[in-house]
Amino acid sequence: MSQPIKAKKHLGQHFLHDLNIAQKIVKSLPETTDAVIEIGPGTGVLTQYLIEKENFRAFDIDQESIDFLKEKYPQFAHKISFQDFLEADLNALVEEKHYNIIGNFPYNISTQIMFKVLENRNNVNYVVGMFQKEVAQRIAEKPGSKTYGILSVLLQAFYKIDYLFTVHEQVFTPPPKVKSAVIRLTRNAIQNLECNEDLFFKVVKASFNQRRKTIRNSVKSMVGNHTVDSVYLDKRAEQLSVVEFVQLTNAIENSLKL
Repeated sequence: MSQPIKAKKHLGQHFLHDLNIAQKIVKSLPETTDAVIEIGPGTGVLTQYLIEKENFRAFDIDQESIDFLKEKYPQFAHKISFQDFLEADLNALVEEKHYNIIGNFPYNISTQIMFKVLENRNNVNYVVGMFQKEVAQRIAEKPGSKTYGILSVLLQAFYKIDYLFTVHEQVFTPPPKVKSAVIRLTRNAIQNLECNEDLFFKVVKASFNQRRKTIRNSVKSMVGNHTVDSVYLDKRAEQLSVVEFVQLTNAIENSLKL
């Protein structure tokens, strides 16, 4: 067996070595018949509890990690792929229509992973992931908080978010400079928002891009000279719930039609 791989800073790798936490993460993913995709398996601390699942796949862009895991699990080598999750066409790579995602996510791409989940929200039923603590808190945050933001609204529109537990720096090699946390996303019953979803995404992003301003000023370039009839215009973005952003989106769309 080859020597364990070394973490690469440019890939944002911090390898979890606490088996109790690894098991806790895996057990947080509900047992379903859906395929399971692991992002960034690294040394395989989560992989060892997942690889025997029939519909399991692991994606990594670290060739050393891929080689290490294929040597460790030669009978399951076909489940381990050199593949950039962010670039992957998941529906082409995973035969099953629905899949769940798990991983000790590289912190430098964790936000991008969440946007990829949003793009595939009608196929991704569950996500259990390790994030930088502040990012995990932001995703799970409720309206009214300064940490409530774009990801909070967009993910909560389609998923129930559970902040599961905080993870100390010392259970990683090398230890990150920040605490970590594990959260779970569970797809809700909303297949389509009651508004123009493309416009909804634009309104949410515009509103938070200038979060110190009122929404009226934040969406000004979007609505131009059109008059928007909404009670939310004089509020700030962090004050609005998902439902209220949907209502705001409809009000903006209606004004643009006039």
